[in-house]
Amino acid sequence: MKKFIVGKKLSMDQIFNDDGVIVPVTVIGIEPCVVTQVKTVDHEGYQAVQIGYGKRKAKNIAKPQRGQFKELGNFAGVREFRVDDVSCQVGDSLNVEQFQVGDKVKVTGTSKGRGFQGVVKRHHFHGSPASHGHKDQLRHSGSIGAGGVQKVFKGMRMGGQMGNSTSTVTNLTIVKVDADQQQLYVRGAVPGARHSILAIYA
Repeated sequence: MKKFIVGKKLSMDQIFNDDGVIVPVTVIGIEPCVVTQVKTVDHEGYQAVQIGYGKRKAKNIAKPQRGQFKELGNFAGVREFRVDDVSCQVGDSLNVEQFQVGDKVKVTGTSKGRGFQGVVKRHHFHGSPASHGHKDQLRHSGSIGAGGVQKVFKGMRMGGQMGNSTSTVTNLTIVKVDADQQQLYVRGAVPGARHSILAIYA
């Protein structure tokens, strides 16, 4: 069975494992998630489970969503997970207890927005020498191609918007499951700033 849930990035920390070695972890807080819709091949053309997370005032939720949620609750948002087989029903609650230490997960979130950045910061370009006549060219990109082509190829690394995009990190290991605090401890770093929303698949 595929495991999935929506959480919130709380902080980065470090804990000691059984061998006394420090392990860098990201603490993810899990709010109660409720299944709001189950999609099937016959009705929607694919299999998926939609879950609602967080809380929001009813007046701030669109009327169609209020009609869909009904007595399930007033959720801050919904997230859909593709599944091969549907093993849950509308109204089921999901929490951290479905995960175990050692599970491999992939985490999807929105990376930190850095605004418009040049090629040195965005693509780790070396930059130009700081001597021998290089005035005002230290962090320029340099040549972007031969003159005979008469165009700039797609994918050329240049300055532009950095961050604030969907990012996924795979093969992360769960090193601790705190059922009392409803928190997951994942080894390594995950995308996003503190309190950003994360989708966790196992």
